Amino acid sequence: MSASPLTLGVIFGNRDFFPDKLVPEARADITQLLGELGIEAIMLDESATKLGGVETHHDARACAELFRQHRDELAGVLVCLPNFGDEKGVADTLKLAELGVPVLIQAYPDDLDKLDPIRRRDAFCGKISVCNNLRQAGIAYSLTTKHVVHPHDATFRADLEQFLAVCRVVKGLRGARLGAVGARPGAFNTVRYSEKILERNGVNVTTVDLSEILGLAGKLGDEDTRLLAKVDEIKAYADATAVPPAKLAQMARLGVVLDDFVAANHLDATAIQCWTSLQANHGCNVCTSMSMMSEQLLPSACEVDVTGVLTMYAMQLASSSPSALVDWNNNYGAEDDKCVLFHCGNWAKSFLPDAKVLNAPILGSTLGVENTWGALDGRTPANPLTYGRITTDDTNGVIRAYVGEGELTDDKLHTFGNRAVAQVPKLQKLMHHVCREGFEHHVVMNASRTAGVLAEAFERYLGWDVYHHEAPEA
Repeated sequence: MSASPLTLGVIFGNRDFFPDKLVPEARADITQLLGELGIEAIMLDESATKLGGVETHHDARACAELFRQHRDELAGVLVCLPNFGDEKGVADTLKLAELGVPVLIQAYPDDLDKLDPIRRRDAFCGKISVCNNLRQAGIAYSLTTKHVVHPHDATFRADLEQFLAVCRVVKGLRGARLGAVGARPGAFNTVRYSEKILERNGVNVTTVDLSEILGLAGKLGDEDTRLLAKVDEIKAYADATAVPPAKLAQMARLGVVLDDFVAANHLDATAIQCWTSLQANHGCNVCTSMSMMSEQLLPSACEVDVTGVLTMYAMQLASSSPSALVDWNNNYGAEDDKCVLFHCGNWAKSFLPDAKVLNAPILGSTLGVENTWGALDGRTPANPLTYGRITTDDTNGVIRAYVGEGELTDDKLHTFGNRAVAQVPKLQKLMHHVCREGFEHHVVMNASRTAGVLAEAFERYLGWDVYHHEAPEA
């Protein structure tokens, strides 16, 4: 699944006593690379300032005005230093533009045989000065893997792609709209959260009483065209041959009404009360509908876990692929770095190549298995793993998170529901952190390598407290 195209602002730094020809050369390099990545670039026209660079305060004002005109489009800013650059010009542009978006600093390397006065760059030094000025101004920024790097270098392409992922996460979370369907189940204090803290961080929560959803679902007639279409959609999505027709219709009723709720409120994600009111009052599980929404990149979490689904959305933004809410559920024998991930059955189909629509044995033991049709059954195969969790720290009025990476393995596992085996380096250390810091038993998984993206977005640009488990050295 591909990500939506992004737009970047580009600043070409310049300094009067360095060769001007380096600026148009850099412009050609950057334009080519952004074009290859499908990225729209907003940059000064070559006639707007000297060669379209930013060298003076007047240039900075012109560039800032251009960026302000495209404020709603810009997801980030790339600062390109073909030479030493003007540190104040770059900082003034970003201060005046007041975009508040991620910023990546790239500086060109010198050639050892081109260090004479008419060909030298000194961007190695200039980058330090630019970063110093941005730090003084309180402007957050990201760095490339190599201190200086040519845009044609493979490492810079990787840096830029990671930066674009950071931009997606930051842009997506600022202004995210989440739906909370029903009340938090009484037995799940662990999913408490602060709606006010989320709002202060740009995340809106729209609530609806579960009775409204069930009431609307109950009004859909057996021959309603949308109901029949949803039944066909479910059958095409996963193997539902075991589901009694009446239960399949109940599942479809929920799906239609939830689709309407999401569309009417322009929601990015939902968290739904499923334990145990849906089974008792509607006679089925909502897992299949949640899985289908998550697969469509409209993530959905159970047990009204609002910060859990916010984590799902963040990981989806980072990877452009579906996420799943899971339990840190079981040890894997005596292997200290492996564990079992589990949930009743709402993971996106991307995690379940053999998905079947069945019932939920655990819930069925008390509610009757006939009332739990709609849970998916399937095993997740080997994949890369990014895991993590966002939570609101109500006592301190902040948002905290942890992220990390590992592997999903093909180790044998005999159980039911949605299940996977995870291998996480120093898992025991991670579990100590989760428990010491009071995180929820729910965690989110994504089949990607995006922990670094999430840590950068959360901590550097959103200002959250992040623990990056086994983070690679910078």
